[in-house]
Amino acid sequence: MITFKRYLNRNVYYLFLIIYVVSLPLKSNEDFYEIYKYLHQNPELSLQEFETTKYLEDLLEEYGYEIITNIGGNGFAAILKNGGNKTVLFRADMDALPIKEETGISFESIKTTKQNGMDVPIMHACGHDIHMTSLIGTAKYFSKNKDSWKGTIVFILQPAEEIGFGARQMINAGLFKQIPYPDINLALHVSAQTQSGTVHITPGFAMANVDSVDVTFYGEGGHGAYPHLTKDPIVMSSQFITTVQTIISRNLSPINAGVVTVGSIHGGTKHNIIPNHVDLQITVRSYSDEDRELIISRIKKIAESIAIQNDLPKNLYPIIKLRDEYTPAVFNNPDLAIRAKEILSIELGKDKVFDGPQVMGGEDFGQFGRVEPKIPSLLFWIGAVSQKDYKEFLNNSKKLPSLHSSKFLPDYEKTIDTGISSSIALIKAHLN
Repeated sequence: MITFKRYLNRNVYYLFLIIYVVSLPLKSNEDFYEIYKYLHQNPELSLQEFETTKYLEDLLEEYGYEIITNIGGNGFAAILKNGGNKTVLFRADMDALPIKEETGISFESIKTTKQNGMDVPIMHACGHDIHMTSLIGTAKYFSKNKDSWKGTIVFILQPAEEIGFGARQMINAGLFKQIPYPDINLALHVSAQTQSGTVHITPGFAMANVDSVDVTFYGEGGHGAYPHLTKDPIVMSSQFITTVQTIISRNLSPINAGVVTVGSIHGGTKHNIIPNHVDLQITVRSYSDEDRELIISRIKKIAESIAIQNDLPKNLYPIIKLRDEYTPAVFNNPDLAIRAKEILSIELGKDKVFDGPQVMGGEDFGQFGRVEPKIPSLLFWIGAVSQKDYKEFLNNSKKLPSLHSSKFLPDYEKTIDTGISSSIALIKAHLN
């Protein structure tokens, strides 16, 4: 029973929302729309998900789940055992983004936090509020319907997905030593480009490897009117930016995909001064480990070759740093993906389940399947665009806000309905 003392210093709305939701029978998903609104209005940035974690822990504990807290910071596991010998892991991410919401919805986030002495707005602009709500709805179903399944369910609430850090942090903290080892891993993600009520599944590589690379070109600065007396790092950087674009077109197999994007270049202070160095920031996207290694290797070789062409001494060769922010590709086990399509075609209807495209976005859910022994994994997409907006989009009369947009607002009721029903169907199918 929730006591007043336990929540003495908490928001009153928070208290009564938990009491209300926990006490309700599972008649419909309307119970969870209020949870979604609360989560949407109270986002927290990566590594700051303190209240979100506590709120979800309390709900799941009231549903009868065993809670294992503080796994790699704000991460936690909720475990429900019900006989049987099969185990499913289902993961949702909790963190939000530093974006000022501009949806105009009545429960719009106006929350801010302090960073470097400044107020920073926060918004759930990537659908993590939908992910968490879908998990909670799924968790309540299994806690109230134990006669319909046997086995073990492990729900993972993960922090810091947006910075590609949370999954690795939980794994390094011993996640898989603290929970029953799963037979399969499942997760969902909202789609800002597909209609609510639909599901899209991609067999094989679904999302990309993500690497961040910093490159610094050095030179010998001087007067812009006497370039022959300098070694110009701006020109070298320009050569580099052009040449690395050939990695995908000329070094990667034509049937494979990759991206090398220079997203930032900084150098110099004035029109007529050639600087001593230029800094570049690069994002690299790939699918296979082999292609990832090839792209990174070529970036290093191209940078060094440009230094050699410009007769730089070795102490002025470019410095290439691969940041410790690697997010591995999401690989959907093909057999699991095919089976999931069959299950969800029955649950939702064949006209609601589609093949999904590969995307170059990143998601650290892939980390959970790369542990040893490896675990077959599946991430599926649930549409989040209302029928009206989607029709206007197809007629070229409306542009859809993307994920991470200040205007992204899911058709939340139908999206949550689909998230819960799909998750229940996939988990039950494996356990039974």
